[in-house]
Amino acid sequence: MAFEIKMTRDEIIDGLRSTFGSEFSAADVRGFAAANDIAYATVTKKLKEFRVKPGKWNLEVTTKAVENIEKSFKSPAVEPSVQQNLVPEIDDTFVKFGHFNDVKKVIQSKQFYPTFITGLSGNGKTFSVEQACSQLKRELIRVNITIETDEDDLIGGFRLVDGATVWHNGPVVEALERGAILLLDEVDLASNKILCLQPILEGKGLFLKKIGRFVRPAVGFNVVATANTKGKGSDDGRFIGTNVLNEAFLERFPVTFEQDYPSPSVEKKILGGVAANLGITDTDFIARLVDWGDIIRKTFYDGGVDEIISTRRLVHIVRAFSIFGNKAKAIQVCVNRFDDETKQSFLELYDKVDADFQLPNEES
Repeated sequence: MAFEIKMTRDEIIDGLRSTFGSEFSAADVRGFAAANDIAYATVTKKLKEFRVKPGKWNLEVTTKAVENIEKSFKSPAVEPSVQQNLVPEIDDTFVKFGHFNDVKKVIQSKQFYPTFITGLSGNGKTFSVEQACSQLKRELIRVNITIETDEDDLIGGFRLVDGATVWHNGPVVEALERGAILLLDEVDLASNKILCLQPILEGKGLFLKKIGRFVRPAVGFNVVATANTKGKGSDDGRFIGTNVLNEAFLERFPVTFEQDYPSPSVEKKILGGVAANLGITDTDFIARLVDWGDIIRKTFYDGGVDEIISTRRLVHIVRAFSIFGNKAKAIQVCVNRFDDETKQSFLELYDKVDADFQLPNEES
């Protein structure tokens, strides 16, 4: 019967170190055990705290140190998704017009069908998308695009939360996971940094390379973009800051809706609803505002003036009237944004459509 040679832990460690150095493998340990008539299990038991991985030991690294190293290299935590309800509220003043029903059908289909909506400022592009989602009880995540918008703003990135590095989903990832509508508002203000959305506009999901996770689009996810131009820039300089968007990016939007201002009859309903909510009963004032705005737009399209009165600005005037109780002041403060010549021509034109109107003078 063979007897195992007794060696202390220190003798085993010294022997291995002198033979193999600080690092050695299972094959090295077996050779050492055989040469010293010691069971392999006995040697490995003595080396338990130096095991860095299966079949590998390092006398300079303890198990606790290894655990700390592994912990530091674990994937960062991911901040929980937004929990609140993202369905927009119904606005009682909303009046559908233009391509609203078409946009609503696209959203209602729950198909992935990126949609581009273009048109002059203040004609209800964004509002119509919000109200379509509201009526369909669909969650909407709106992102206002600027030239500074980049991948970190859209996709997400690492944030410092309570001293720990945490991955924070951007609006795009949130919309993907929730099956929500992603609204890219004023998309023609973007730089080429928005090309990070290329795979998303193909409906194929997104690989988050920073945390090694693939996000598949949930059912119902779709992208809607709004812009004042068609992504070709603004030749007349009206929408300064808009950029020429990449053709491959634009090509990923299969359908484009051209949004016009509402007809006078529809605009009267819009302003009438706003006025009713504000307690205004002067329907004649509403009618005169709509006529005034319509004349200015026709003159603008004919090249007679360089500025336009949008539906949004007419709503501003109604709200100003509810605050100041004076037509002249309400109109004046809302057209002060234009140059002096344009402002004066707009005021004089309103004087012609409303017999009860008095032009404000410098003293007043």
